[in-house]
Amino acid sequence: MLSALYLSQDVSLPVAFHLILKTERVTDPKTGKERWQSPVTKNEIARQMIAAVKQKQIPFRYVLADSWFSSAENMIYIKQKARKDFVIPLKSNRNVFMSDSSAKAGKPVKLDSLDFTTSGSLVLYLEGVPFALLVSRQVFTNEDGKESVLFLSTSDLTLRGSSLHTLYHKRWKVEEYHKSLKSNASFAKSPTKRIRTQTNHFIASILAFILAFVKLEIYRGTQKLNHFALKAKLYRTALASAFAELRQLKAA
Repeated sequence: MLSALYLSQDVSLPVAFHLILKTERVTDPKTGKERWQSPVTKNEIARQMIAAVKQKQIPFRYVLADSWFSSAENMIYIKQKARKDFVIPLKSNRNVFMSDSSAKAGKPVKLDSLDFTTSGSLVLYLEGVPFALLVSRQVFTNEDGKESVLFLSTSDLTLRGSSLHTLYHKRWKVEEYHKSLKSNASFAKSPTKRIRTQTNHFIASILAFILAFVKLEIYRGTQKLNHFALKAKLYRTALASAFAELRQLKAA
């Protein structure tokens, strides 16, 4: 499932979703094994969802997505057709150009070969993208102690350094949404096997969850607690009430 989550003033709301139906059986050219796939790619679905959000006249300025959606076609669609800016990470092996003139000359270099140490960000031209991008490099340490590098790209050349990374960090809200959907609405626990019955289960879970999600977002804003902390608080209150009732029964 792909989801579009709208975020404004730290309140997030789901505004679109698409269930990916794998209805075509194909043979993998590398392994020779058969597998099921969707007739529509995730990138095509993402562009359709952006168009649907625009059609609903929902005001937004940026599209935040992970590197899976960093294709040149998506970037061109967001910037030139949807007329919005984006913040999307790039893989380190992407071909880039230092200037528009070099892009026309066809002399690309790998993104990870560039020196970001002086400014922290560079204005570059990504192969296949006709407009300039601001690309920022960030090195961070994972929980296992290993270093990772994040190359963030944006079509908004006015963004700089920390503001770019702060903005992209807001994308994590969609991961929290999916986690909450799976944990709190039994989304991933469908007992069915067929497309129609699975779809019914997923849609019922989503519709029921959206109502609860809106309330959780309201409570999160007032209580300053995330969804799982709110859930734990409700459990503790319910358990305390149950034990109090149990003590009264024993006393009687």
